[in-house]
Amino acid sequence: MKNDPAPNPTLDAMLAAQRIAFAPVMFQVARVMRNRGVLKALQRAGRSGRTAAEVAQDTGLSAYATKTLLEASLSFGLVEAAGARGERYTITRVGLIVENDRMTRINMDFIHDVCYEGMRFLDEAIEDGKPAGLKVFGEWPTVYEALPALPPRVRESWFAFDHLYSDSAFPEALPVVFERRPRTLLDIGGNTGRWAIQCCTHDPDVRVTVLDLPGQLEDARANVERRGLLGRVMGTPIDFLDHGQAFPTGFDAIWMSQFLVCFSEADIVQILRRARAAMGDETVLWILDTFWDRQTNEVAVHCLHGSSLYFTCLANGNSRMYSAADIKRCIDEAGLTVDAEIDHLGLAHTLLRCRRRDAPAGAGKSA
Repeated sequence: MKNDPAPNPTLDAMLAAQRIAFAPVMFQVARVMRNRGVLKALQRAGRSGRTAAEVAQDTGLSAYATKTLLEASLSFGLVEAAGARGERYTITRVGLIVENDRMTRINMDFIHDVCYEGMRFLDEAIEDGKPAGLKVFGEWPTVYEALPALPPRVRESWFAFDHLYSDSAFPEALPVVFERRPRTLLDIGGNTGRWAIQCCTHDPDVRVTVLDLPGQLEDARANVERRGLLGRVMGTPIDFLDHGQAFPTGFDAIWMSQFLVCFSEADIVQILRRARAAMGDETVLWILDTFWDRQTNEVAVHCLHGSSLYFTCLANGNSRMYSAADIKRCIDEAGLTVDAEIDHLGLAHTLLRCRRRDAPAGAGKSA
């Protein structure tokens, strides 16, 4: 019987370091294997696998291209060698996930279409505190002003990434937010209006105001109009970084979904202070976001830490994926208090319920 080699921590560390060194190559190989149908061909073949020549015939790729991709994928963990002489290839569990998993597909498209070119300017972004990588698309102060003008494929991947995570949590958050039946709701950073539309679908009596940049409000209005909800959803333009602009008042509930991560901690405190100024004694502020310190598995933490550098290099230059502890400190500094928390909504979300610290006891709480 052949003995397994003794553990070699140094060799393991060296391999991990080389995986980092070749990570961009590994990423592009996986993307091409997926997009060109190589993984699909191997999945269809099952345990019997396919030879490189057969995969070339399946996909229309050249013999050279197929062989090169398959051999690289042996080291990258997408395929395994099979057959008496190792001439056949079978898909691994990792390859199956790259081919079939929706989250992985959306994450890869986001990294390739939105982040890949710009990330080479990360050093400049860290030095200057500005989204230096955004220059690959044009000259804007942040990605949020750029969104309406980005190439269609980039916009598609950006919104798919944004919606994947928020959409997973909305169905669970809706009954919590509407337990007290708010009649009016202010959706701060409402983006394309997806939350506003779901609110109106959930409760036929609620009216929603979406507060966002003018370009985002155009997208939201188009989506709301398609649903026949213009009478119940209105938009108000604002520059969130102009802290002299007050938020509209008179709402039963205020909603922020995946919003605060778009700003530096100093700006978060100012935004929350503006929200506090807009709140009455009974107003509830709901914050839905993905906090890396509230995750229960390494996959979620890895995705959130990876996403942080998108904010640094392309989104704004000064925000990140925050921990719940960071956001709760900002909430406290803004004169608000968290009186309820729900973890593990959707893929990775936490819902925080906040009220003014000086509100009368019992205000803003469920009966």
